[in-house]
Amino acid sequence: MKGTVTYDERTNERTNERTNERTNEVVSNSLDITKQNIKKLKELFPEVLSENKIDFDKLRLILGDEIETSSERYNFTWNGKEQAVQLAQQPTVATLKPNKFKSKNWDKTQNIYIEGDNLEVLKILQKSYANKIKLIYLDPPYNTGNDFIYQDNFQDTIKNYLKETGQVDSDGYKYSHNNETDGRFHTNWLNMIYPRLKLGRNLLTDDGLIFISISDNEVSNLLKVMDELFGETNHLATLIWDKNHSAQAGNFKVYHEYVVVYAKNADKISYANSENNELFEAGAMKKASGRHALKEFTFPKGTKFVAPDGKEIVGKTESVESIEVVSGRLKAKNGKTTENVTIRAAYTQIDQMKQYFYGNREGLVDTKGQKIIEFYLNSAGKVKVVKQRSAESPQTTHRWGSQGSISTKLAELFGVSESPFDSPKPVKMMKDFIDWYTDDGDVIMDFFAGSGSTAESVMETTASGKIRKYILVSLPENLDDALKVAQKDAVKTLETAIKILDELEKPHILTEIAEERIRLVGEKISNGKKVDENTFDPGFKVFELEKSNLKKWNIESKDLVTMINLIQNNLEPYSTEDDLVYEIMLKQGLELTLPIEKVVVDKTSIYKIAYGSLFVVLGKNIKSDSAKEIIKLVKNEELEDVTVVLQDTGFINDSEKLNAIEILNSSGIEYNDILSI
Repeated sequence: MKGTVTYDERTNERTNERTNERTNEVVSNSLDITKQNIKKLKELFPEVLSENKIDFDKLRLILGDEIETSSERYNFTWNGKEQAVQLAQQPTVATLKPNKFKSKNWDKTQNIYIEGDNLEVLKILQKSYANKIKLIYLDPPYNTGNDFIYQDNFQDTIKNYLKETGQVDSDGYKYSHNNETDGRFHTNWLNMIYPRLKLGRNLLTDDGLIFISISDNEVSNLLKVMDELFGETNHLATLIWDKNHSAQAGNFKVYHEYVVVYAKNADKISYANSENNELFEAGAMKKASGRHALKEFTFPKGTKFVAPDGKEIVGKTESVESIEVVSGRLKAKNGKTTENVTIRAAYTQIDQMKQYFYGNREGLVDTKGQKIIEFYLNSAGKVKVVKQRSAESPQTTHRWGSQGSISTKLAELFGVSESPFDSPKPVKMMKDFIDWYTDDGDVIMDFFAGSGSTAESVMETTASGKIRKYILVSLPENLDDALKVAQKDAVKTLETAIKILDELEKPHILTEIAEERIRLVGEKISNGKKVDENTFDPGFKVFELEKSNLKKWNIESKDLVTMINLIQNNLEPYSTEDDLVYEIMLKQGLELTLPIEKVVVDKTSIYKIAYGSLFVVLGKNIKSDSAKEIIKLVKNEELEDVTVVLQDTGFINDSEKLNAIEILNSSGIEYNDILSI
């Protein structure tokens, strides 16, 4: 059984002497990716360790030819790349605070909408969602010259976030124009996108995929970045969205955008799912070649032979996909062969043919996993196969609708004449990605969520009886600030969005209108057609990026006055029990949608989280009775691997705290597992 996590907010030396020997410090930061990678390297190559340090000379020797030593090696670099790499690896003490007022169906939904800088949010999610996201779709800034670029403050991203969203200093805009005349035009964009993609990759499952929309401006740089972060062999395709409309004129009219597709591990990616499940017929032979050699196969008497009664094929046929009767007779009677017959041909599915005719046909599938219904011979003696379509190989060009038609639908949704979003992406496109490569229970993520199209595509999927969940991350852009620097069509778009928010009596923030879109879409789907109530999830939990709820994790100075203040109250102003519970969940690596139950014992709140794997005890007058209640729950439900979190300053005195620890320990929780801060 795991032990207790105690939030130790005191500096009393006597208490420390009695408890510190059996407590460890709670890790306040997000996952330290650098330390994690070093640990993995040490586990893979223990022989390169010298006094627990990595000896790179030994590592080079072990890896041999895989190490590139030439000074003229191929390399993709730019000004600021080293800092971008370091930025992705810097941990954060920030947290996500729940906002139930903005949310919909809080108690039931499995969807998450996060407001905040996606770089900071991705760091926070590393513990709880590493290797858990099946598909990521992104629509990042295209860097067209009118785009806005995130201005990351490398020293204090939370303070920077508050400033940029107008919560601290309205003199500083969240975004700045990245004009093409800027000598660092591409560099600025690369420094923005690189750390975010690096962190995003960590969240993908081993068989996960990422789809990224982009235009000509940065597609070449994006491919180079993705090749470096994901590996060239994991580049599955670059799709082309034929928009059937040109938004600009030059030497050529541009009718398209791209969607770059990468796998975390291409070897683990199966064929795309097909949604129609229709029966279809295909050939099971090819022209003889080095790839498709001639082989002999004996078809048993009674094999289906679609030919007139009495028709017989003798010897070798003259055709591209020729066959040769080697022994027996290939003769038709009542649509079947009259005897065993051996035919030489260039078969493409001979292993499946063997199983179909001489083995167990149940569960027989092709290399794509599609169910094989039947093999038969046509009138020319060629082998045909009937399958049930469940997989496909999508083409790289698609028409998912024009930008104009997509914007019109959004305008109609809000009951206005103009779309409140700039260049929204087609729901049909994202729904195709989800249908192709996800299964029941999979999580889809979008950390450049913008207009919220990804949420709509997931809702459409769940309405049809499939269980999917989403995590969206969007920066709460101040639309008034954006309007001050907007150009051309963006002015009308922003004015429309602001007008809608005024009518809703909501602040002029991008996330407000995106959340309203999700609500409207949920109502439209529910009212417009029959939905599967068992899977349809129109709700979402809203979380907001904030600094930690615990002052100790936020302060830099630890002078005497500061420490005395912490003894009196270590919680940040306006922090609630819910805020603290969700922060603890994130620090402990638990998902934000896991169930939470609350029990109150003598004004003390005991939170049972994730079916009892975690208990959190909060309050101002905590007694050892809270430990007794936890032990009762643990025994009644036969729970194992339980972690208990105690708010240390909440205890009425030190004796009650120590008694609580002793009670927990006597029931199987070891002292070595007791943590404190």
